[in-house]
Amino acid sequence: MPNKRVSFDQEFIFKASPAILYQFLTYPDILVRWFCDAVDIQDEVYTFEWDGSEEEWEMVDDIQEERIKFNILDADDDEYIEFRMYKSDITNETILELTAFADDGDIDEERTFWENQIKKLKGACGG
Repeated sequence: MPNKRVSFDQEFIFKASPAILYQFLTYPDILVRWFCDAVDIQDEVYTFEWDGSEEEWEMVDDIQEERIKFNILDADDDEYIEFRMYKSDITNETILELTAFADDGDIDEERTFWENQIKKLKGACGG
């Protein structure tokens, strides 16, 4: 029996504003700087390419500078990736919250993947 897929959340702190982060999460020419090798957007479907393989994500929620949610089209159980961004009233830093899915036994590995991707994002957008 295959592992159960479960959601997990991560939180990252940025110096960059929600407006800048929003661009880095939605604009194809910027996505290739930190996330994928190539991206093509047709309507609301983003086709990401990594090392010759492709994955399609459909943008199902887009609140500029606040939230972006993608359904992963080839995944089971309505899996999605969601990014939420907001300014902390206390520190004035931008908080990026991520929700993603992984096999029950692979959550740590998937968290590490996203930590590495977000590290690239921080480098690309100036922190």
